[in-house]
Amino acid sequence: MTLLDQKPWPADMAPAQEFCDEENRLRLLASFGLGDLQGDPELDRIARFAAHLCEAPSAAISLVEEERQVFLAREGIDVTETPRATSFCAHTMLGSDILEVLDATGDERFSSFALVTGDAHLRYYVGVPLISSEGVPIGALCVNDIAPRDKGLNDFQVEGLITLAEAVKRRIETHRSANIATTELAASAARLQFMLDSVPDIAWAATAAGQFDMFNARWTEVTGMPNPKTVEDWRPVVHPDDFEPSVAKFGEAVAAAALFEDEWRMLMPDGSYRWMLTRAVPSSDDPETARWFGTITDIDERYRISEERELLAGELAHRIKNIFAVITGLVALHARGDEAAQGFARVLNENILALSRAQDFALRVDTGDGDELKRLLEVLMAPYGAPGSDAVSVSGDRAEFGPRAATPLALVFHELATNSAKYGALSVADGRIAITIRRDDENAIIGWEEIGGPPALPPDGAGFGSRLMEMSIRNQLGGGLTQDWRSEGLRAEIAIPLERLAQ
Repeated sequence: MTLLDQKPWPADMAPAQEFCDEENRLRLLASFGLGDLQGDPELDRIARFAAHLCEAPSAAISLVEEERQVFLAREGIDVTETPRATSFCAHTMLGSDILEVLDATGDERFSSFALVTGDAHLRYYVGVPLISSEGVPIGALCVNDIAPRDKGLNDFQVEGLITLAEAVKRRIETHRSANIATTELAASAARLQFMLDSVPDIAWAATAAGQFDMFNARWTEVTGMPNPKTVEDWRPVVHPDDFEPSVAKFGEAVAAAALFEDEWRMLMPDGSYRWMLTRAVPSSDDPETARWFGTITDIDERYRISEERELLAGELAHRIKNIFAVITGLVALHARGDEAAQGFARVLNENILALSRAQDFALRVDTGDGDELKRLLEVLMAPYGAPGSDAVSVSGDRAEFGPRAATPLALVFHELATNSAKYGALSVADGRIAITIRRDDENAIIGWEEIGGPPALPPDGAGFGSRLMEMSIRNQLGGGLTQDWRSEGLRAEIAIPLERLAQ
C-alpha cells in the first residue's frame, strides 16, 4: 500500500505504539522532509488564525525532533526552536486528544519548565496532536498565552482548532508525498545516469527548443570537451565537411518530429577523426514539445572494415574478370583450327560469360534498393533482349539472393536462354519470354514461360545442358525443376528454398 492509498490515522486515537519508540519515530520523521516547510505561507496563516480563534497572543506548529522542537510556523513567538526537554508539544503529540493547560504554574508536569519559570512567562497552553497517516507522532498545533485562564475553550473553538490541525496534517502529508516522489525521482535519475555512464555509447538528451541538457560520462571521456548546450557548440568536434550536412538533416528531423540517423566524423583529443553513427528519437510526434533522446556510436572500425571490403570486392571482381578473360582466351586458342572443338568452345565460352555477368553482379558492393533476384535475372537475360526490349520480361515479388546462389542461377538461366534462342521463342522474331518471381512462406518460385515460338519438344535424352541444370538446381540450390513442353512453348518452374537462395 502506498502513502496515497493509506487511510488517515483516526483523529481520536493515540499514535501507533510501534512509532512511539523514538528510534522508529525519528527514522520515519526524517523521510517527511518537514524542515523544508519552515516559513510555509499556508502554515503561517493557520498559526495566525489559530491564535485569533483562541483569543491568544501566540500560536505555533511544532515539529518535535530528538533534542529540540522546531516551529514550522509561528505567530507572536520570536524564537524558531526550543529544547525538547521543555516542550509541551512533546507531551501533546503522544496523546489522542487536545491537551489544554489553564495555568502551567499549577501543573506538576510543566511547572518547572523554563518557559514557565523564565522570561517567556507561559501560563496557558492548548495543543492538538499532529499524527501522520500511519500513526507517527510529529508535533502539535498549539496556542499559548502569558495569562492563565479560568476556563477552557468553548465547543466552537475546540472544533475550529481541530479543523485547523487537520489542515496542517493535510499540508504535511502533501509535502511528504511530494518529498517522497522527488526523492524517488532523484534516485531513479541517479540510477539512470549510472546506467548511461556505464554504456560504451555517448548518450544525450535535448529539449524541443534545441538545448542539449543531458550527456553521459562518455562524452567527456571520448572528446575531452565540456558538454555542448546548443547545436552550434557541436561544431568543434564534428569534421568541417560533415557539420553543415548533418545539422541540416537533424533540423529536418526536428521539424517533422521524425527519427534521425546520420554518420559523421568526430574529432578525438589526439587530433584524429573517428566515424560515428548518430541516432535520435523524439518523445512524441509534436515538433513543438517533443524532447529528443540520442546516442552516438563509434563505428570507425566497422567503417574502415567496410571500406577495406569494398576495395577487396572491387579487386576480387577485377581479378575474376581477368580470370574469365584468360579462360575464354585459352579455350579459343586451343580450339583454333579444329572445327569440332570450335563448337564446344563457343558453348563453353557462352557459359563462362554468363558466370562472369553473375559474379560481377553478386560482387558489387552497392546493389541499390531494387528487387535483388529480379535485377540479377535482368542482368543474366540482358544479352537476350532485357532491358530495353519486351522480348524478355522479369517481374514479381522481391526475393534476396546470396553470392553462393549467383553461379548456379547463372548456369540455369543461361541454359534456358540459349535453348530458347536455338529452338524456342527467342528463335523467332515475335517470340517472348516472361519470367515471374513468386514467394510463399518457404520458397521462391521462378516461372519461365515462352510465348509465340515454335512448339516445345522434349529432348531425346539428357544432354550436358539438362544435366547441368538439374545438378545446379537440386544439388547447389536444394530446389526442384518442372518442365511442361507445350505447343505454345516451354513452361518451366523452379522452386528454391528461401534459406538456400539467401546464402
